Amino acid sequence: MIESPISMPATLVEITIDGRPVSAPEGSTILEAAASVGVTVPTLCYLETLAPFNSCRVCVVEVGGSRNLVPACSREITPDMDIHTESERVIASRRTVYELLASTVDMSLVDAETKDAMDRYNVDPDRWGGWSRERREVKIEDDLYIRDYDKCIMCYRCVAACGPDAQNTFAIDIAGRGQSATISTEFDITLPESACVYCGNCVGVCPTGALMFTSEYRMREAGTWDESAQTVARTVCSYCGVGCNLDLHVQDNRIVKVTAPLDDSVTSGNLCIKGRFGYSYVQTEDA
Repeated sequence: MIESPISMPATLVEITIDGRPVSAPEGSTILEAAASVGVTVPTLCYLETLAPFNSCRVCVVEVGGSRNLVPACSREITPDMDIHTESERVIASRRTVYELLASTVDMSLVDAETKDAMDRYNVDPDRWGGWSRERREVKIEDDLYIRDYDKCIMCYRCVAACGPDAQNTFAIDIAGRGQSATISTEFDITLPESACVYCGNCVGVCPTGALMFTSEYRMREAGTWDESAQTVARTVCSYCGVGCNLDLHVQDNRIVKVTAPLDDSVTSGNLCIKGRFGYSYVQTEDA
């Protein structure tokens, strides 16, 4: 009989969140401690399956004794920490971050969580003039996914998913500096020529629509994409025996997109090229 090792109970740290005493395991971040008691701290670059990047500053909170606002996604709690997640200073900072982003990129397709947060903080997308620069051409280099840099907020999620946090392919990274910084393949070569293995994990973590299924992009361009008419069915990928869970997005009795649940114990939201893009065999293309 194999006995499971007995883990030592976690040491609890006593803190205060918005005036409420909270006990959380040592090593927890402020974000995790807040979530454990039902306090929602908005995030944008953060994803639970990726290491924190601290790039967006949306999750900042006010901590007693700290001159600057601190990122909740990466700051670990310490004993007697006094945290305020919705102070006037915090709200003003978050609103400004969203408004500055809206002035530099196209935020029209951000995820539902971001939309709710922008409404919650009364964000005025036109405060700094709004996004109005000349559009860059969308990169369509294959039938699997597109890259729309006008929607990219440089959250680095795709870089992490392609790199050490998931795929370990390292096909994309940050290129350039300052205002010229962008996400790029090596030497800006096309995706088919790059190290990309088309797992689509970068598409799965993108919060703004900068990376998108080519099929979805074409349907949006044609005006036929309708999320209100879509249903989502969970199934298991049929290509191998690993057991990856798939969420099939179906519209007009056709699969239009495949995603993976982040809480799946097998994949944590990651898939391979077959699981994410290999669904065409279940439906016949119109002649």
